[in-house]
Amino acid sequence: MTTTAPVGLADEQRAVLEAWLPGFRIERDHSWGLTSTVVLEVEHDGRRLVVKAADPRDGHFPRGVRAHRSWLGPWVEAGRAPRLLHLDEDTRILVTEFVPGDLVLGGPHELDPDVHRQAGALLAMMHGQGSVVDDTYCAREQATTLAWLDRPHRIAPETAARVRDVVEAWDLPPAVLVPTHGDWQPRNWVLDGGGAVHAIDFGRADLRPAATDFARLAAQQFRADPALEQAFVSGYGVDPREPAAWRRHLLREAVSTAAWAHQVGDEPFERQGLRMVDEALARVEVA
Repeated sequence: MTTTAPVGLADEQRAVLEAWLPGFRIERDHSWGLTSTVVLEVEHDGRRLVVKAADPRDGHFPRGVRAHRSWLGPWVEAGRAPRLLHLDEDTRILVTEFVPGDLVLGGPHELDPDVHRQAGALLAMMHGQGSVVDDTYCAREQATTLAWLDRPHRIAPETAARVRDVVEAWDLPPAVLVPTHGDWQPRNWVLDGGGAVHAIDFGRADLRPAATDFARLAAQQFRADPALEQAFVSGYGVDPREPAAWRRHLLREAVSTAAWAHQVGDEPFERQGLRMVDEALARVEVA
């Protein structure tokens, strides 16, 4: 795809982009389609760049901006994440460097232990920038999980009732929060020609417990091969998954996955979420 058409951009976003990158060409539309975020690979003056734009309802855009400003420094300086080049918060559009290489998801290296070891080491760089103690984090996560249960979903009624009972009985201790990616998995890893892993897509970045960045992998790739989990933890350096907190997070992640996927019509992801709910409840029952 090569076009000068402003795919998915509002008029004011197009005007800002044309002021930054006069004569740009859109090479590929990478937009996911399930959210309002527009992601375009563009060419300008012989250089490949990435444009991200969002409408006012999209909560991913400000999280991505915060990540670029506050947390991506170690990755950028190591050449493992794209540098922010242009930003207009009023019109909600930004431009970053393009990360060349192959997306790990669906490729021949998705289940490569060395890739997972590298991903663990990269994550440790981000998490290691500092921490804060938050007395209200667990209570917020409890409220969020219960709110997901109140929205449309296809979790079986008896299962939903059991989840609600478990969540309402959660202990709510203080939590140690670090800068997290929020969607740390192979669809956000790019492997360059030299075999190095790079990070992309920071729209879910936030301060959270470190273990939360293990959850997407635990629900997917780690199930395929335990050696991947071992390699990832080896790269990370330690295993931050305290058992009780990990059980709470897996259940919250499961409920939100099942409900969100149902609401946006992503049936394969919804099936994964429903499986995750059953598995998270089973962990609670044997604890």
